[in-house]
Amino acid sequence: MGNRDLAVNPPVAFVPAMAREAAQAADAAVRQVRECASGFAELGARLRRRPPSFIVTCARGSSDHAASYGKYLLETTLGLAVASVGPSVASVYNTPLVLKDSLFIAVSQSGRSPDLLRLTEAARAAGALTVGFVNSEGSPLSTLCDVNFPLCAGPEQSVAATKSYILSGLAFLQLAAHWSEDAGLHEAVSRLPESLEAARALDWWPALSGLAEARSLFVLGRGSGLGAALEMALKFKETCRLHAEAFSTAEVSHGPLALVGPGFPVLALGQEDGSAEGTRSVVRRMVELGAEVRSVLQVPGAELLPTVAGVPNAIAPLCQVQSFYMAVHRVATARRLDPDAPAHLRKVTETV
Repeated sequence: MGNRDLAVNPPVAFVPAMAREAAQAADAAVRQVRECASGFAELGARLRRRPPSFIVTCARGSSDHAASYGKYLLETTLGLAVASVGPSVASVYNTPLVLKDSLFIAVSQSGRSPDLLRLTEAARAAGALTVGFVNSEGSPLSTLCDVNFPLCAGPEQSVAATKSYILSGLAFLQLAAHWSEDAGLHEAVSRLPESLEAARALDWWPALSGLAEARSLFVLGRGSGLGAALEMALKFKETCRLHAEAFSTAEVSHGPLALVGPGFPVLALGQEDGSAEGTRSVVRRMVELGAEVRSVLQVPGAELLPTVAGVPNAIAPLCQVQSFYMAVHRVATARRLDPDAPAHLRKVTETV
């Protein structure tokens, strides 16, 4: 049986741990809100009394993609600059950073990577308020931070992170809601669990099945959706051994567009905010160039991906990732790969 046959009728005799764990995100979101809402309310009040000068995030991999989502939420809601700092600044180059009066947010599944621990120590010593979003309670990172919030995602056995990514995004959403006291963001928090359940039921496999034979593709997003694009591109790489590159729709025309031609696969994300029309314009251009575009925003010539109707823009990217997680393991299986055991990778990567 060739790849084309597998793409049409992939083996579905078992449900990999990746998919089972991704399907638990809605229940885990309920746990996080129940267990952490009061703590976020206290932190929000503290930050209103003494606002930081700026915000710094520290993370790697999927956690860093969640931090990208959080960056746009916090910047557009609070008007404070948010920067991602490379942990190697402290762990390899031993360079002190001026972080006094800043808010430092470390995001991690395991809370054990030496480089994240070193930068967090340096930030705390420099006068930053350190906050941890960590899935492993009692980990070195969670005990090192001034304030710690468990992600409440529960154990993940699959190497590819799923629910912990979504729950990291929820932590940023809760922080933004309680800090800003924005009613719309509080509504987004309350609606996320049911919206994730609805997103879980949507079937992206018919649209993604053609990627069983792909060699490379672009994943596009903008604003709060850029983190989702980064996360999907990573999952294509690690579970499907498919070269996927994520770009902002504002950046893809600055060079990468030269790679696009007839049949080139593109996955375009988006939410109905100020970025939507720009994203549609880029998708239209790629369709004109002959690309095979799958898009969550309706554009003539692009295959429409199903999305949950009427969700707040703040949680649309998380819902799109949820739908994607329920289909990408089938792309891996169609490519004769085990999505739970990517080549050369381990569940916990401890970098220095």
